[in-house]
Amino acid sequence: MSLSAHLEELKKKHETLDHEVEELQRAPGIDTLQLAALKKQKLKLKEEIERLSS
Repeated sequence: MSLSAHLEELKKKHETLDHEVEELQRAPGIDTLQLAALKKQKLKLKEEIERLSS
């Protein structure tokens, strides 16, 4: 897998997590542990994208 393809895959995963976080935040009875886990995954992906982009 090329670097650009890997970056695109990471960006897609980040975007998917972003949508999941938004949906979870809008839902009644928010599962704060699940929300925190998703946000942590999202942050790790963002850091990996930034690391590979530079």
